[in-house]
Amino acid sequence: MNITIKEKAEAMLNNKLAAGQFLRVVVKEGGCAGLTYGATITSEMQDGESVVHTAGTIRIVTDAASARFLDGLVIDYSDELINGGLQFTNYNTSTTCGCGQSFNLSNFPKIDGGKCKI
Repeated sequence: MNITIKEKAEAMLNNKLAAGQFLRVVVKEGGCAGLTYGATITSEMQDGESVVHTAGTIRIVTDAASARFLDGLVIDYSDELINGGLQFTNYNTSTTCGCGQSFNLSNFPKIDGGKCKI
């Protein structure tokens, strides 16, 4: 899986992640284009999750439905007051909203109850 973690995001994650923790990245319903990325730092794997990317001590974990659409993901970090935090961009998206916070992919699986269904 091709995931790129930019230098600022790598520095922030190396600073935030404690031993045994990882970044969970999921695709969920939301935003004006239909889909958004969600991310949390945690140490508890959920059923159906696996590590999809490792960069040094940074591990990225996701579920099977989201993993299908993380290929090509670029993770960056901004410390700006407005829209600061982790920034997710995937150039494989078919459309994005005007603010860039949500996206749409062709052939994305149906979303039922806020969770992707393969």
